[in-house]
Amino acid sequence: MVASFKIVVTGPFNSGKTEFVKAISDIPVVSTEKKVTTEDRGIKAETTVAMDYGRVVLDGDTLYLYGTPGQTRFDFMWEILSGEMDAFIVLADSTDSPSFPDVTELVNLFSSFVNVPYLVAANKTDLDGAARLNDVRRGARIHGDITVMPCVATQKSSVRQVLLQVMDLIRKQQAGR
Repeated sequence: MVASFKIVVTGPFNSGKTEFVKAISDIPVVSTEKKVTTEDRGIKAETTVAMDYGRVVLDGDTLYLYGTPGQTRFDFMWEILSGEMDAFIVLADSTDSPSFPDVTELVNLFSSFVNVPYLVAANKTDLDGAARLNDVRRGARIHGDITVMPCVATQKSSVRQVLLQVMDLIRKQQAGR
């Protein structure tokens, strides 16, 4: 059955949300990147201030991808973007263990908006110093029944695997209704 789904991609600042959406989108990504004006400007030059939007057809289904801002000063967008979502993905920067508690907070917050499937994608697993999946799970206090999987947000094939996994979770939830 061909269908369409809204997938929200969230995560802490600099976890790779924009790259994730850009890597897989079949259309030019609508992005709201602005220059970083806080102390984070040493980490990267631009940050998302409203959303990233992309669309991809995956195995016949259309996925509408909404990337959230990572900085908490734009957190008012999180609930707005979560409206009518079918699932969400939390990106964890596996090279930045101090951000793992932020992953925990995002999982809890987005889970409170609506009861939909989600997973945690440990991004940047291709880089030196990347934490192992079990360390990401422990550091972010992710329960054992929640999927934590590797991801390289700049690689289309890796992003595709994450999206296929979240689609599987959606289908399982739909079958259980």
